Amino acid sequence: MENRSHLRGIPLDDREWWTTVDEGYWLALVEHGEIVTETIPPAPPQEVFFSLGLETETPPQDSQSKQSVEKDTTPQACWKAAHAALKRGENFRLRICGCNRGGLLVEWNGLQGFVPTSHLLESPPYQDARERMARLTSRVGESLTVRLIEANEEQQRLIFSERAALTADPASALSLESVKPGDTRSGTVTNLTSFGAFVDLGGVEGLVHISEISWDRIRQPSDVLQPGQQVKVRVVGVNPEERKIALSLKRLNPDPWASVESRYHVGDVIQGTVTNVVSFGAFVRVEEGLEGLIHVSELAEGSFLHPRSVVREGDIVQARVLNVSQGEHRLGLSLRQARQPGTGASFEGQDQE
Repeated sequence: MENRSHLRGIPLDDREWWTTVDEGYWLALVEHGEIVTETIPPAPPQEVFFSLGLETETPPQDSQSKQSVEKDTTPQACWKAAHAALKRGENFRLRICGCNRGGLLVEWNGLQGFVPTSHLLESPPYQDARERMARLTSRVGESLTVRLIEANEEQQRLIFSERAALTADPASALSLESVKPGDTRSGTVTNLTSFGAFVDLGGVEGLVHISEISWDRIRQPSDVLQPGQQVKVRVVGVNPEERKIALSLKRLNPDPWASVESRYHVGDVIQGTVTNVVSFGAFVRVEEGLEGLIHVSELAEGSFLHPRSVVREGDIVQARVLNVSQGEHRLGLSLRQARQPGTGASFEGQDQE
């Protein structure tokens, strides 16, 4: 049976989302924005260069690594040194010896380390896989100042961060153990992907999944956030074993659906903005985080080819409330009934065709 001990303290309704995020946190960038369902280990440099049609040669070993290997080359000693370095919060100057789709490969004390793109000061902005790989490949041979942030001998994971190395005083950095579910923290947006935003809390980094950015529907995180932005976040969950933190922006504000039945009643005529028009109707934003649906049958009298013959995105309309369901997060609206004589309702922006 799968060990879910790290989920203790996380509300039951959050656990399904948390485990989804947990599976693809560090290397989700491997699929350029899609959360992966399995860990993809760092690939050998030869595999990376071969995929680009380039040649490779074994890079010279970093002097610090060479000296350490000469002292003791046993894996047990190397991992013991790694755990000690992690505890001390040390920085290292390491040479980039390869890359894969998720980041850069480095060598430390005879062990292969990995620097995820989300932990680079300059993350490759390219969406095209070949361009992204070419940019990462061009950095092979360079040196990075990085900090060891994860050492897991069982999973053979040695993770470094260039961003974490910027912390002036390692002792002052926020420890993972001090972060608890329910905490409100201040942080800085370090990187945006199509699936969410990474936020530095001051030495440890967490992920705000796109579904946790706003109560409103958003197409991509960059619609709301930008790198370097200072934000306040709610800690949703902490996984100490994997050194991962799930964060939320929207939970700092009340859920607009929590009291919807006390604010909207059947028969009310309300105003909203059309946000999306689909074949079966139109979605209308009546307040932040709260959208209602006007079914195609409730748009207008008579027949028409498509709902866009009646309304379009951006139109401001008045609609009558047909049904409200707090539990199902549903708000049924009618444009047709709001325009019936005697209601006093009107609307703007309707396309007259």
